[in-house]
Amino acid sequence: MIQRIQTIWLFLASLCTFLTLKFPFYSGSTLELPHVELNGQFSIPLMILTVISGTTGAISIFLFKNRKLQMRVSIVALLLQIGCIALYINAIKQFTTGTFALWSVLSLLVVIFYIMAIMGISKDQKLIKSLNRLR
Repeated sequence: MIQRIQTIWLFLASLCTFLTLKFPFYSGSTLELPHVELNGQFSIPLMILTVISGTTGAISIFLFKNRKLQMRVSIVALLLQIGCIALYINAIKQFTTGTFALWSVLSLLVVIFYIMAIMGISKDQKLIKSLNRLR
């Protein structure tokens, strides 16, 4: 399991996803509050989507024996993370002033890590198919 590089990519994606619950994506002020940090706990839908995305990434690590299912679960986790980013961008519209935090890079890293994991799973799938042809 740990010998495969996609396990590391999936672990890093999961870790970064759960870190977005704590660290801000955007900091600024709204009409009601002078200083608000937009993170994964900003709203209930965003928090649910973030937790599901991180959990599916973690579950995907243990599906190494079934590569097709691992690929599907990783793609779903990638789509959920893209949905999280869309919710972040939608929530930024509520702010009157503010700036992106340095931690906003985490959300983009999650997408990159999921893509790298999917590429690794695909590479393993092709290798197994080629080995089956040699038998």
